[in-house]
Amino acid sequence: MKGYLRRYFITGLLVIIPIWGTYLVLSALLRFLEGFLGSSLKDFGRFYIPGMGIIALLFLILLVGILTTNFVGRKIMVLWEDTMKKVPLVRNVYSVFKHVVDAVSLQGEEHFRRVVLLEFPREGMYSIGFVTGITRGEVQNLTEERVINVFVPTTPNPTTGYFLFVPESKLISLSMSVEDGMKMIISGGLYTPATVEGVRPPIGNNADIKDTKVKV
Repeated sequence: MKGYLRRYFITGLLVIIPIWGTYLVLSALLRFLEGFLGSSLKDFGRFYIPGMGIIALLFLILLVGILTTNFVGRKIMVLWEDTMKKVPLVRNVYSVFKHVVDAVSLQGEEHFRRVVLLEFPREGMYSIGFVTGITRGEVQNLTEERVINVFVPTTPNPTTGYFLFVPESKLISLSMSVEDGMKMIISGGLYTPATVEGVRPPIGNNADIKDTKVKV
């Protein structure tokens, strides 16, 4: 009975802690936003309804998203990021937050074409990697076997990692999606995607690579 009670208590604790933590973080964030934007709205308007600060923030985020998805908006964002990268102190802070946001939102997912398994950092040990393309130019000319560009991210921060030129025969293609592979790396293996039944897809056949029949 003591063992059952202990197991039930720990299980309940593991369920409650994430819920309670999420509530505390979101409630503190919403109170801050309401106080910051709500106080500004009070100065400009005669009427104020609780929650207007949060609504104004949501509207602002939506407006920024609409403006930055068109051609002019993208050009402005490129110019803004170039400016941020030139400011000595600001560029370091901005780059850190930008990398974190990209990692969490998987903004760079379109740059990865397939999840693969490879022996790294030594023979007999395996790591998850993301195929980024087929190696070309001098590197390919100096190697006897066809090599593939593979990015092996670190855990739990996938914005850093190792860029490897791996022989195609040394790669094992996985059926999991890029998103599932990224989640598995960020969680340190705590998240494991469900197995996709069927034959594992080959390494290649990407529409972006027109001069080869091998899939990437």
